[in-house]
Amino acid sequence: MDIDTLVKLTSRAWSLKILALLHAKVPGRQAPLLAATDASRTAFAASLAHLIELGMIERNPGHGHPLRPEFRLTPCGTEAATIASKIITTARSEDEIRLLRKSWTVPVLALASTPHRFSAIKSGLSVITDRALSSSLHQLEAQNWIRRDIHTAERMPFPTYQAVNTGMAINRAVGLTL
Repeated sequence: MDIDTLVKLTSRAWSLKILALLHAKVPGRQAPLLAATDASRTAFAASLAHLIELGMIERNPGHGHPLRPEFRLTPCGTEAATIASKIITTARSEDEIRLLRKSWTVPVLALASTPHRFSAIKSGLSVITDRALSSSLHQLEAQNWIRRDIHTAERMPFPTYQAVNTGMAINRAVGLTL
């Protein structure tokens, strides 16, 4: 999966969870998926529509009632669902799951396999604002998913950020292709 697809995929809070549930063979109807996610109807519907728009899922033709459609993974959705399942299973607590639902958590971790400066991460995520990146890095550091090191060998000291612990497991699960 490339970084642009990952950014688009994680821009909705429940997208990863829906894909992971479909990967786990939860029936592709709205009611079972909604119950399994614990999302609000509005947020769930927005995430479902977003996945359809991205071409990750589609309506299953010929199955289900028109008012209660069934959804299935597309070929590219199957690959994304495998990755989503790996990402979701790394979370061990409700706080970690909540952090995974944030838009920039997974993309930032995907870029942090080796130490990177703030500017390098920002350029890798071209649409992120400084404030959003700073906030994400603080949250990931507080969760101990990112390590911040200060390099003093240069004339001007500078921080670098690298995924660690569960953050590194998420990085490996994404398997980013650059």
